[in-house]
Amino acid sequence: MGWQPTRLTREQMEERRLVAARLMRGKQASQAAIARELGVSRASVTRWKQQLDQDGLRSLRRRAAPGRASALTAAQWRHLFRILGRGAPGAGFETDRWTQRRMAAVIQREFGVRYHRHSLSRALRARGWSPQRPIPRAKERDEAVIAAWLRRDWPRIKRGLAVAGVRLPSWTRRVTRFGPASAPPGHRSPIPPS
Repeated sequence: MGWQPTRLTREQMEERRLVAARLMRGKQASQAAIARELGVSRASVTRWKQQLDQDGLRSLRRRAAPGRASALTAAQWRHLFRILGRGAPGAGFETDRWTQRRMAAVIQREFGVRYHRHSLSRALRARGWSPQRPIPRAKERDEAVIAAWLRRDWPRIKRGLAVAGVRLPSWTRRVTRFGPASAPPGHRSPIPPS
């Protein structure tokens, strides 16, 4: 059996059951061989055989997804993701963090549909939206000052430590998969001047 995806779609699972039914009806292979070929357990093949014998091929066909249908249409979901993509401040919130309560409030305000935050989480994950947390940054952070310090001051400090024989902490060394980028493994080269 070759590579198997970790998650099959409902269509793929139906196709697998129908292939098993074709092999069982054609008596081309044993149930164990069918199970090996399709990458399922023998118990699944046995259950499919019983369903096939009792109710025919329609019993192996895909059924409608259980549960209540989505309250939002596909177009509304796309519109919601555009709103979420603009960020929480763009939707009228003070901070840039999307919480489930905030998303539920936006859905109710925009579409008039109420979602409980737990069921909203499942609905969002099912549509490929994963919860992300913004990287906490100080409001006073100045990227230009940080870049200037790294370019101007850090190399001078690093050279001074190397001359003094102080071993630099690991977080200061640029590392590749095979070790430091500056030298082959096992050799310590001097830090080149900037």
